[in-house]
Amino acid sequence: MALFQKNSKAEEIDPSDLPRHIAIIMDGNGRWAKKRGLPRTAGHAAGAETFRRIATYCKNIGVEYLTVYAFSTENWKRPPEEVAAIMGLLEKYLGEAIEKMERDGIRLKFFGDTSVLSEPLRALIRETDGITAHLGKTFQANVCVNYGGRDEIVRAARLWAERVKSGEGDALDENGFASLLDSAGIPDPELLIRPGGEKRISNFLLWQSAYSELVFTDTLWPDFSEKDIDAAIAEYARRSRRFGGL
Repeated sequence: MALFQKNSKAEEIDPSDLPRHIAIIMDGNGRWAKKRGLPRTAGHAAGAETFRRIATYCKNIGVEYLTVYAFSTENWKRPPEEVAAIMGLLEKYLGEAIEKMERDGIRLKFFGDTSVLSEPLRALIRETDGITAHLGKTFQANVCVNYGGRDEIVRAARLWAERVKSGEGDALDENGFASLLDSAGIPDPELLIRPGGEKRISNFLLWQSAYSELVFTDTLWPDFSEKDIDAAIAEYARRSRRFGGL
């Protein structure tokens, strides 16, 4: 089964109500598995299938960017067998995605410090980067792995300091700093969704989500559906986005 498929829309959405960029904290895999008497790894496998389905739907309805929180800098604290299972799933689905990316014009990018990942996984990431480099404007899925919002900001600050030290730095402003982040070149998410019942952003896209509309739902991520995306977009469309103005 490919990561992305060309299926028809579940229902029509007014294009004027559609965010260009949706971000999702994929939460609830472990609790979903526990409710069913299954190991947590089964929840992560189900969650990976949900990502595959939701990414396809977002592409089909016209969303330009989808960013998902797959593995945080804090997730290394989990049991080693669970971490290994998550990384194995990522490697499996990334390998499947590469087969279809170029054909379907799918851009797949990774946010986070990937230097600590296994060499096979880093090789797959390099391969996706090579494919992405020559694709034109199309749907882009960003997968955050070994990612933390604070860590991203610190890495950007270090990069800026290195440029200043080498004489390349100039007066720093928000746009200049944003160009050093993992998300450089793409718009900030207008809508950030967290399934799973928790009501916090957990160190996700701290810089980019400054004016994102936040939608929380009790639905656990493996049960998250196209209808849940529609409901979140409908909630987003009802809100008045003033960005500090009147």
